[in-house]
Amino acid sequence: MLEMIITLAILAVLTSAALPLARTAARSRQETELRRALREIRFAIDRYKEFNDQSGGQRVPAELRTTSGYPKRLEVLYEGFVPAGNVDGKKIFFLRRLPKDPMTGKADWQIRTSTDDPDSALSTGDDVFDVRSRSTAVALDGTRYDEW
Repeated sequence: MLEMIITLAILAVLTSAALPLARTAARSRQETELRRALREIRFAIDRYKEFNDQSGGQRVPAELRTTSGYPKRLEVLYEGFVPAGNVDGKKIFFLRRLPKDPMTGKADWQIRTSTDDPDSALSTGDDVFDVRSRSTAVALDGTRYDEW
């Protein structure tokens, strides 16, 4: 009986040590997914900008043009548009879908514009230069997710 009690006590100690490690591993996976989603969206924004710059802005429909060359809205990247002068009517897409923010569970990103102050949390909304997470939680490295 004493051996069984000792064995159960050892198992309880080992289990209590393993739970924080499992939580940390799950948080680390979420952070990796957040980095991947941010990289995917930022790459699509850069591809849009390159497309705009290569055509001198003339292939982007007038209602979607901005003076900076960045997309007006995030939706343009995954809804696509028919380039001006395209006779076959095929749309150009830069994203298949908008990734979800793993920290908030929604595809709701904080938008940064090319004219925003880098230290400001407010955005003018004129174009989409960058995106950030809306989560204000603190990452494993001590930074906030909305600063990534």
